[in-house]
Amino acid sequence: MDLDLLFDPLFRLPLATGLLLACVLPLLGALLMLRDEWLAALGLAHIAAAGALAGLAVGLPAVAGGTLTAVIAGGAKALLGARGNAVYGFMILAGWSALLLLGANTGLGDAVGHALIEGQLYFAGVADLVAAALLALIAATLLPWLTPRLLRARLFPRHDSANRLPAWRWHLGFDLLAATGMAVGTASIGLMGAFALVFVPAWLAFRIAPGWRWTMALCALIGIVAYLAAFALALTLDQPFGPVLVAVLLAATLSALARP
Repeated sequence: MDLDLLFDPLFRLPLATGLLLACVLPLLGALLMLRDEWLAALGLAHIAAAGALAGLAVGLPAVAGGTLTAVIAGGAKALLGARGNAVYGFMILAGWSALLLLGANTGLGDAVGHALIEGQLYFAGVADLVAAALLALIAATLLPWLTPRLLRARLFPRHDSANRLPAWRWHLGFDLLAATGMAVGTASIGLMGAFALVFVPAWLAFRIAPGWRWTMALCALIGIVAYLAAFALALTLDQPFGPVLVAVLLAATLSALARP
């Protein structure tokens, strides 16, 4: 494996963009897993992909269109008080239908839709890096405030209402953060790549971590190591990044399941 490719000037922007996402998305995945809403990653990714394609059709950057659409969907879900994976199942269906119809009925064609599904990290530019950096900054600011409240809401579900606390604020805040994360991730590393980074590290960490802090630390570590391994492998073998990332994460899963 030629590790020098990781530091090639041509790939510095994509490498940095994906690395920021590999730090943030697994942390969001841990909180989604905590709330039994892991399907949110796939639902919001589909909505974001459809929004990105719609944005491109009217001249907006993919990351802007995807983020706006996902934030609207996530905000509406929170304000309506919907809970569980069912609402995200409907988001998957709506996003998938809209994505294919937009691809078939705009000048962009199916190729752009497939690019959003498979990922276009190698073509990430300054806008993608700025979006990923802003996401990381927002997550670093909000997660220390959101995490204990979401943990409390999960472990002691009646505490907030009994103490008349405005629980809607942290549920809405996390839904908007998760929507933004999936939108930025989908625009850069693709629908399935973003979903894999949210779901697999959290699933693995929940199996092996002895406590919540270890869960969050392992999520970030698994995401970063898998991302760097996939980036190096994809460049060395001249393969698309998204499928390689998913394959690396699946290999990590099989390795964990094989442990005695």
